[in-house]
Amino acid sequence: MKSSRRDSSSTPASPSLSKSWRFLLPFLGLLLAVPLPAWLWWSMVNGSVGQGRTGGTTALATAPTQAPGDSAPPLPVSSAVPLQCPANFAFAAKAVQPDSSPEQNSQPQSDTGNPQPPGLATPLVKRLPQLATWLEQPQPIAAAIAANLGPVLAAQFSPQPFPEISQRARQARVPIMMYHDILPEKQVFFDVTPAEFEADLQLIRDQGLTPINLDQLVTHLTTGLPLPAKPILLSFDDGYAGHYEYVYPLLKKYGYPGVFAIYPDKVGTKKGRSSLTWEQLRQMAADPLVTIASHSVSHAVLTQVDEAQLEKEAVESKRILEQELGIPINHFVYPEGKYNERVQDWVKQAGYHSALTMDDLENRFAGQSKDLLSIDRIGQSQLETIIEQAYGGPPLPGWNNTFNFSAPIEVNRPTINEIPLILISGGRPITIHADSRYQVPEILAKTQAVAGVDGGFFSLEFLDSNVMIGPVLSQKNGQFVPGNASENPRLNGRPLVLISPTGVRFIPFDASKHNSLEGIQAEDPGATDAFVAAAWLVKQNQPQPEQSFGNLFDFNAARHRAFWGINQNGQPTIGVSTEPVGSVELGEILYKAGFRDAVMLDSGASTSLAYQGESLVGYTPRPVPHVVALVPAEVPQGCIFQAQK
Repeated sequence: MKSSRRDSSSTPASPSLSKSWRFLLPFLGLLLAVPLPAWLWWSMVNGSVGQGRTGGTTALATAPTQAPGDSAPPLPVSSAVPLQCPANFAFAAKAVQPDSSPEQNSQPQSDTGNPQPPGLATPLVKRLPQLATWLEQPQPIAAAIAANLGPVLAAQFSPQPFPEISQRARQARVPIMMYHDILPEKQVFFDVTPAEFEADLQLIRDQGLTPINLDQLVTHLTTGLPLPAKPILLSFDDGYAGHYEYVYPLLKKYGYPGVFAIYPDKVGTKKGRSSLTWEQLRQMAADPLVTIASHSVSHAVLTQVDEAQLEKEAVESKRILEQELGIPINHFVYPEGKYNERVQDWVKQAGYHSALTMDDLENRFAGQSKDLLSIDRIGQSQLETIIEQAYGGPPLPGWNNTFNFSAPIEVNRPTINEIPLILISGGRPITIHADSRYQVPEILAKTQAVAGVDGGFFSLEFLDSNVMIGPVLSQKNGQFVPGNASENPRLNGRPLVLISPTGVRFIPFDASKHNSLEGIQAEDPGATDAFVAAAWLVKQNQPQPEQSFGNLFDFNAARHRAFWGINQNGQPTIGVSTEPVGSVELGEILYKAGFRDAVMLDSGASTSLAYQGESLVGYTPRPVPHVVALVPAEVPQGCIFQAQK
């Protein structure tokens, strides 16, 4: 096949212990009864389904510790000089009287808590002290199990009909890299030396990718279950001796899985080039890192053989491999990538769960394939060009509204419905109401925030005005500024965003109740930030229809759009579209991207997104006075508004 070139004290046991644990029995019984893959069990224990499994996080998860323009590269928070911050910091909002706020009568001209259950974001082994609490009060862990396992079971028990691919899986970008011979001296252009192959594995590790196995991929494609954040699959065709001598030892060294396509006629012979022996193949097949796939019996081009030989190539190859290796053979790889409907029919009849192919002219990720019987691969020479695009797919819709403000901050650039997005998720959300208008990176530079997007709508009457449309509360200065009393009724029904240390609420704005600090605190006594957004794009896991936007000016015009919300993992997420899009379509896109709630922010010329001191939009946006920002979980509350150094 041709190539196109990762100080406590003991407590007596409660006499009601056995009785209290009865509450958990249905969940535990369900856990034991469901044949989920091992990787998925570990992900659920770690609370990391769809958030990455191995390979760690990259520099995207660290906070910058210097201002833009400094010559030294930014340091991770853990290696920076500790910030000296007040230990007794406490947020206390104060109201600003309407007549003390400048330009309160300016006309609007701009267009337009539940804490996370314990243990979901930390490995169970680090939570042994909490385990004692769970034994006495099992309800919280039961809720956690239900919250995490429920969506997984829903997806697991509602797969697509074979061989269709889940629409949710089509949003992921999983590259399957295709290798052939690995040998010290190349003979053809798609050969790879052992040193080059190890360099590829080092690149995969350094870029934070997680190699997965083919069973994981097929489960993902069938059910839409998210994979680790940056997945990749490694495949090796034709059973060369170098696969045992070089590839297998390196996969074991790095702990990476791989799939090997074998055709029995070649095993133990000198056909073509060097070959694996059956004994070597048995040793490899016994290793959980290795998946063996059928590559036909003789490596014939299957579109060119008669019906009898086609049946033999599909059925007999599976029987021989299963007999020799003592394992089920569930996957097929088309010789030279060639197939047609007749070939696929025999592959399906033989009982394979998937089949891999290739395209000499176009690189496609697994989710872009036609179906499970024609999963595309990419030649190994393209690794460097596609590695940054790897994406495990959006999280599953949750069964509760918990929040996770402790995840690392990460950037993702999906394209959905042909609209490219930049999404930044993780950390904890804050707002910043500046004293004038600035570019978003300038506002962030005075804080420890890693990322920010332009926020609420503001008056355009004066170039340096920071007057917002509607009331605003920001923990930046702890001040509540009422909105223009005569204009506020026009905002009724729009999303009022309430941010607290433990959660976020999006509720309909009511000018008669929400234009005072007391009114805000009546809705959420712990609110540290509040402002009025333009409209819901996604509300309670549903994209919003056209009628929900009411009389919002020009809401469905194609514009660059800014937005923020909470994803299915409970993480705050900010973002922009890098191409113009209408609000209704954007809501559908963000739902597919895994938002459970999302609201539109000031858009058009104001659309701006910044990360680590740099603007991520390809133009100079309008300066703004308000930002929704993400702060790394490691930054103490009292340190947030210290300037970056």
